[in-house]
Amino acid sequence: MRAEVVLGNVASHTEAPSLHVSLSPDVVLSLIVLPDVLCVTVIQGQDGWGVTYTSTQICALQGSTVEMPCTYRYPYTMSHQTTELVKRLWFTKGSNNAPVDLKTDSDYTGRVEYFFDNDNCTLRISDLRERDSAEYKFRFITNHDGFTGSPGVTLSVTDLQVQVTRLSTQGELRCHSSCNVPDNPSYVWFNNGQKMDGETSSSLRVSGDDNNSYSCAVKATRPSPDVPPYSLPSVSVSPSAEIVEGSSVTLTCSSDANPAAKYTWYKENVYFRPPREGPQLVFSSIQSSDSGQYYCTAENELGTKTSQYKSIDVKYAPKVVLLSLTPTGDIRENSRVTLTCSSDANPAATYTWYKNGKPLNKILRLYSAPSSPLTLDSITVKLRTSWGGGHLDPSLLM
Repeated sequence: MRAEVVLGNVASHTEAPSLHVSLSPDVVLSLIVLPDVLCVTVIQGQDGWGVTYTSTQICALQGSTVEMPCTYRYPYTMSHQTTELVKRLWFTKGSNNAPVDLKTDSDYTGRVEYFFDNDNCTLRISDLRERDSAEYKFRFITNHDGFTGSPGVTLSVTDLQVQVTRLSTQGELRCHSSCNVPDNPSYVWFNNGQKMDGETSSSLRVSGDDNNSYSCAVKATRPSPDVPPYSLPSVSVSPSAEIVEGSSVTLTCSSDANPAAKYTWYKENVYFRPPREGPQLVFSSIQSSDSGQYYCTAENELGTKTSQYKSIDVKYAPKVVLLSLTPTGDIRENSRVTLTCSSDANPAATYTWYKNGKPLNKILRLYSAPSSPLTLDSITVKLRTSWGGGHLDPSLLM
């Protein structure tokens, strides 16, 4: 005796879900689940309902065409009345508890074909898209009952990918997919979006210093995303406005390398060890000592590329303020005296001079009068930049 299990939903007058197990062509065991009762009915001398899918798991490439073959069966007579087909359809989703025919689904307009000759119920979908990934079920309705083949066929739509491996000083690009492609397919390669003549194999060799973008396709499918395996890395700074001491600053090294690159940072041509490895260099509270020229390198098994320099100029208020007197030592009558104020600031500070707490209009240059000593009781100076001010109040007594 041959046993065959068919899972599905029989739309009987009660619309109750059911499981049909065919024990032989002449014996069918039917389990009907009602709201409160589980009934087991053995039907003698009657063919069963069923849907048979050739495959329940299908993987296909984006842009290609896929077929889901199936067959179906139903009792030719019920209650001495001939069974007649009313409707056949495929669906992935429902509306108001009713399946939505793919032929009327706007997501599949112009891309769906049914092949319904004899007991055949094959579905064909063309120009596959990633959003077509779903579970597809076949349903047929007769003048007696309806039946849905469940579980259905699970379709996974995937893109081609370009994988990169290192071959000595060269690189090899390989067109890869998680799906099993047909035997000996014809491949197409693109260089910067332009089709490459004569390249029909699944792999392509390129030189180690190649900076072009490549993509691939199986004939009659869409190209894979561009892959530039040797592109030059670049450094970006956030925020992009002027950098003020104490603020948070992030330098990011980016590269389109494939395989993914490992990043190394340098400051003034010297290796700079960041707190964490990775493409970002983060200063949570940047200091004036962090000013300088930075660059990064991106490295994978295909080689190393170096970015351009990125200059970091940290702005800060005056820090160290010095007041000096020239000449030093004793000051002679009728001699020239120069007071000089200097500070550490970025940008450079502007200065304001004070005598005895009152501002002077210009840099102080005093000459003693004949027979009259000059006494500088108190000199103060104020400094200011666009990033803040400082105040110095030394006393000079001469």
